[in-house]
Amino acid sequence: MEAKEVASEGDQRTLNNQDNTVRHNYRQLTDEEKLQMVRLKDAGLDFINECRHIGTSRELSLAITKAEEAVMWAVKHVTK
Repeated sequence: MEAKEVASEGDQRTLNNQDNTVRHNYRQLTDEEKLQMVRLKDAGLDFINECRHIGTSRELSLAITKAEEAVMWAVKHVTK
């Protein structure tokens, strides 16, 4: 099955739930929750892009990884 891209804030995000992932059912998000998720992801991306802009190092790699993790947990809060 070919992977289909869907917007993370879109109601069609459940389409990529065809494999053996942990969460098998997703609920539809409210418009406010969709905006919260987009803002969180945009804030994380801004931080990650700034880290990439200033150079490369083990410290920056860790910062980027932790930023990705922070966004994941914040989005999980919104979507639970």
